[in-house]
Amino acid sequence: MLRSKACLAVVVSWCLSVSVFAAETTSKKASVRQPSGLDQRALWTTGNIHGTPEPPDRYTTQDAFPNLKFFEPLSVGTIPGSNVFGVATRPGKIYTFENRPDVSHSELILDLKHTVYGVVFHPEFAKNRQMFVMYTLPGESPRGSRIARFEVRDGASPEATLKTETILLEWPSGGHNGGCLRFGPDGYLYLATGDGSGIADGLETGQKIDDLLGAILRIDVDHADKGLAYAIPKDNPFVGRANARGEVWSFGHRQVWKFSFDDQQRLWAGEVGQDLWEMVYVIQKGGNYGWSVNEGKHPFRPERPRGPGEFQQPIVEHPHSDFRSLTGGYVFQSDRLPELKGAYVYGDYDTGKLWSLKYAGGKVSAHQQLADTQIRIVEFAQDAAGEVYLVDFAGGGFHRIVAAPPVTETKPFPRKLSETGLFASTRDHLPAQGLIPYSVNAPLWSDHAEKERLIALPGDSQIEFDGVVYPHGPTYPDVGWRFPDGTVLVKTFSIDTEAGNPASRKRLETRILQYRKMPGNDDEYGAQFWFGYTYVWNDQQTDAELLGPAGLDRKLTIKDASAPGGSREQTWHFPSRAECTLCHTMAAKYALGVTTLQMNKDHDYGGVIANQLATLEHLGVFKTKLPKPPAELPSLADYRDSAADLNLRARSYLHANCAHCHRKWGGGNADFELQASLPLTETQTVNTRPGQGTFKLDDPRVLVPGQPDRSLVLQRMRLDGLGRMPHIAANEKDLAAIDMLREWIASLSNEELLKKSGAVHPRLPQK
Repeated sequence: MLRSKACLAVVVSWCLSVSVFAAETTSKKASVRQPSGLDQRALWTTGNIHGTPEPPDRYTTQDAFPNLKFFEPLSVGTIPGSNVFGVATRPGKIYTFENRPDVSHSELILDLKHTVYGVVFHPEFAKNRQMFVMYTLPGESPRGSRIARFEVRDGASPEATLKTETILLEWPSGGHNGGCLRFGPDGYLYLATGDGSGIADGLETGQKIDDLLGAILRIDVDHADKGLAYAIPKDNPFVGRANARGEVWSFGHRQVWKFSFDDQQRLWAGEVGQDLWEMVYVIQKGGNYGWSVNEGKHPFRPERPRGPGEFQQPIVEHPHSDFRSLTGGYVFQSDRLPELKGAYVYGDYDTGKLWSLKYAGGKVSAHQQLADTQIRIVEFAQDAAGEVYLVDFAGGGFHRIVAAPPVTETKPFPRKLSETGLFASTRDHLPAQGLIPYSVNAPLWSDHAEKERLIALPGDSQIEFDGVVYPHGPTYPDVGWRFPDGTVLVKTFSIDTEAGNPASRKRLETRILQYRKMPGNDDEYGAQFWFGYTYVWNDQQTDAELLGPAGLDRKLTIKDASAPGGSREQTWHFPSRAECTLCHTMAAKYALGVTTLQMNKDHDYGGVIANQLATLEHLGVFKTKLPKPPAELPSLADYRDSAADLNLRARSYLHANCAHCHRKWGGGNADFELQASLPLTETQTVNTRPGQGTFKLDDPRVLVPGQPDRSLVLQRMRLDGLGRMPHIAANEKDLAAIDMLREWIASLSNEELLKKSGAVHPRLPQK
């Protein structure tokens, strides 16, 4: 016992000497500058985070065609009567390839040079060689969304030319455009259209049947009615009805993102929700699916006029703690996995979760999560054998479902923070030996919270200091360390219960992000497997309990002399495990704070000031020496420092708070990028028309130099409730940042903008 206490005393002494946090606080004692903040590296050997809190998933995924990748695939269709897939990519190129595991080549059959959302081949393709494509023209246009028919030349290298295009149908573009195309078992072409707005059905078209928006349409492409390039089937539900479009099959949709038919001729649809819910429907002829009076089963704008018919209900819903952008799939028909045969398989673009359900007699059964993947599930595909494939927008590959390898873990997952092996004394918040404290240049806004950060590397493992290279894409120098198996990043959130009084500070939660190398994963192209967990601190501040998979909201009362009555309430949101993946994305390399841009700064190591990169290099944490001295490597600014350059402050804030999502393949719905390493003129924000609504601004753009009140990047931060940014993990406005960004946008005359269009700081590299 005495020996145990002595060991603990040594550990605590070590922690006190080197692990003084200085993330967002100022040390009270005099500090001295040294080349390194720590003399030598102690090893972390107490880690006790094993397995998963819940039973492991029964399935995982594997690359179905490992030698074949596409750039941003969006839609897949099979060529009837063949073993060939057709793939449409976002930039407008359409390919075909043979469905076999060793395939390494695809044929380019058409380049539309426009954004393509859907491709499908005629059921009689072998006879008529007809391919149908849904694409959009640039910008907002009353006729900017269209379906066109092309003829594919027969031969060894199939090809379609623009000369064969016949435009069948056009409707407005600019917001949700839909775009999924499938032929039904009846031989008619079905098409999903979105509501045409970005937020909250701004056009209020969801409940209308006199236009083509917010609907699933059904048309006959083999015949033509007078004045049309197609025919409207006579048994469509609204044919002959006054003030109705006969093409409408169902309506009240916000954004059906992929639908399909099964062998029972049921029409399945995945619906992307707005605020709180994602839905799966079995579509009925003439059905009204409620948007935007409802979001799924729940009131959204109940005061709005309703269209005809009772609202049809989703068969399942997922809250935004689990799903954020549901992608509809297919009913699994293959014999390869008998237990999945007959199950509808679907997933989520943002979280990578893969689920299934069985449905009979109006009841759902066997509703289960199959796998928690790192895939941007943008589409599913199904071959003639009934096999279902997941299509990865970011990685460009096809994946299939396979049984997960058996789990051999014997130790339970820690339910208390004190059981993780991360702290020598949880009550005193003293890290275990070997954990390395760190701070960041530009912290993520977290509703007035203060944060303390730690890096835990198992034993003498090391970090690879490198950039990120994506397949068919650019190299980004602004992110990209590669971490050893078992790495844990730790962040404790605390809040002053009396505004401005650090003595009133109370710990709320400790979040951990753990990297685990998965069987068969070689980390190609930066693919990693990170798992986020939250521990909620008790009122006594002695320990923290593991939060379940769902998130949690808690009301806090803050003493504040500036508030009416001397206090205010704020809601603190504890994120669900799925919500962690919304910011910690593959595109941002998962670890947002432990990067060169964020960590190239001085840190106070308990009275010793030193550069963090130099300290990590001195400790031997990096596998190789830094490519340059820290003074020559890039860094962000502390955007709270009013003495720093205004342009650098603004770009650093947007990078830290927005760029994990608003970057290529980051998950953001808008096509612009906010990394600070990009020249401003290459971010696609300057004078760019918004694609997600105007938010009551007069002729807005994403960013208008010199005009803050026309710039949506600022307006979205100023909103209350719906549409406010950042929309994840923040309930309070960052008022200081709003003022700073307003000043920055106002300062950007066109001439000055051009001057600042290169790297935002000499230490930031050019693209």
